[in-house]
Amino acid sequence: MSMVKEALRTEETRTNEGRTVAGIVNSIETLEGGGFLVRRPFPKASFSDFDPFLLLDEMGPMDVAPGEAKGAPDHPHRGFETVTYLLSGDMQHKDSGGHAGRLAALPIPSSRIPKATSGDGLVSVSVIAGEAMGEKAVIETRTPIIYLHYRLEPGGVATQQVPHDYNAFAYVVDGAGLFGAEGERGSDGQMVMFAPDGDEVRIESPADAKATLEVLVIAGAPLNEPIARYGPFVMNTEAEIHQAFEDYRRGRMGAINS
Repeated sequence: MSMVKEALRTEETRTNEGRTVAGIVNSIETLEGGGFLVRRPFPKASFSDFDPFLLLDEMGPMDVAPGEAKGAPDHPHRGFETVTYLLSGDMQHKDSGGHAGRLAALPIPSSRIPKATSGDGLVSVSVIAGEAMGEKAVIETRTPIIYLHYRLEPGGVATQQVPHDYNAFAYVVDGAGLFGAEGERGSDGQMVMFAPDGDEVRIESPADAKATLEVLVIAGAPLNEPIARYGPFVMNTEAEIHQAFEDYRRGRMGAINS
């Protein structure tokens, strides 16, 4: 009986520790849609997905001449849910379900995104999904996820609670910082993968940092499902991919009116 109790105490201690870093993934730069620039840590040839997440694209910034703005031509989607988080600028969107709008301070205005600041003023967070620093997101997602935008001034330290069964990563939008229990360095455009060995992630902006560290912390419960993907279709089997193409060819996915 004493051995069982000791084992339980050991496991409890382990899961209460901060997660270590499992790896660092560099983004590639590529052109998407009508020719707009994205930085993409995944998917790529060496790294296809991070269950339950299928892709992460950082769009822009990109300079174009007046009248030469690049967009995405009409294209179908099936089998996954997208989240667009606009950091600056604006864009137009329309789909075959009759939904259209301008993405800027809408559809969820910046003023409605819960925010919090640490007592020392060195760390702030915008809570897009999940919870952080006592604030809870105003949206609910189909799959439980955490989606947070942290800003750390030099000397700032953030510790974010993450359920031990979630897969978690950080994406550095700007600056550089130290990640995980061991303080692994990650910088602009890199994805920091956390190992599933604890229930919180740690991020630090070194005291001698020259700029604010901006980082997305993203985590979610894995689906543990087989993945078959081709272009804009992500299904569980090749047969479902073929069915998606057939449905698209026969107009079963609707149409976008100009």
